[in-house]
Amino acid sequence: MEKVIEVKNLEKSYKKKKTKELVKAVDGVSFDVYRGEILGLLGPNGAGKTTTIKSICGLLKPNGGSVHINGFDSNKQRLKAVNYISAVLEGNRNIYWRLTVRENMEYFAGNRGISKKEIQGKIDELLNFFNLKQKEDELVSSLSRGMQQKLAIAVALLPDTDVVLLDEPTLGLDVETSYEVRSLLKRIVEEHGKTIIVSTHDMPVVQEVCDRTVIINGGKVVADEKVEDLIKLFETRAYCFTIGDELTNQQVTAIENHFPIVEINDKQINVTLEKEDDLYIIMDILKSEQTNIEKIDRTTVDFEQVFMQLVRGGDQHETTVASH
Repeated sequence: MEKVIEVKNLEKSYKKKKTKELVKAVDGVSFDVYRGEILGLLGPNGAGKTTTIKSICGLLKPNGGSVHINGFDSNKQRLKAVNYISAVLEGNRNIYWRLTVRENMEYFAGNRGISKKEIQGKIDELLNFFNLKQKEDELVSSLSRGMQQKLAIAVALLPDTDVVLLDEPTLGLDVETSYEVRSLLKRIVEEHGKTIIVSTHDMPVVQEVCDRTVIINGGKVVADEKVEDLIKLFETRAYCFTIGDELTNQQVTAIENHFPIVEINDKQINVTLEKEDDLYIIMDILKSEQTNIEKIDRTTVDFEQVFMQLVRGGDQHETTVASH
């Protein structure tokens, strides 16, 4: 597959205002983005995700490493590199509330050097695509949150860039509109041939829309895999023990100390076993008090569980980069 973006050994540090202590926000982040895919870029607050996003968009200059977009170095050839990417950062903040829908699109097209005359056909196409045609003369301030978000994405598509980066595209949306946006993202790739990077905490977006995910934690990449492969990987580790007796306090403590990913409810133990001999360890803990084991089941996981396990586990969970 063709690479559109290459992030190599990206580093960025900041000085704390009070102590002047140097804090490394991004520490050697590397990953690729391939043409025609939807990539989920994830990470908890403070993980270095936002710094990485802003470095890709050319809004921050890294201390080390590089970002190449269609072969252009975004640090040394910034204008050429960012010409291939558009972004919706921090929800729908790339639109003006005191302008109408069409005026917003005309204004932001002008910012990218596209004349009002030559953009009209593209605007009509996008208004129809996002079901906003009937709202084209209304002020953005009067639109619902969902319509504002769709307009923000439409504005990002105006310059017809190869890559579109969307930061929290479903933030604050109701269930129906969130579903509509997820459907639109897939159509943007299929019908418009775009490559999309999605930064989100909305796990259904990742599981239903993204082909692959890069998870950043502590300034480092802890996972770079196809979504379905990550789910399969953790499904092989997830077990549910149904027991016939209540656990003693000593058993609960032993299980929780040994297994960081565990949930104990009444007479069920849901646990992720990270090593081959973990199964024998939990069996020994149960055997120590002659606890009756009624059954052991493999359990299914969703992507939210995968994400939380990777983030909690940190570097010990690092996975190999998926082959393409």
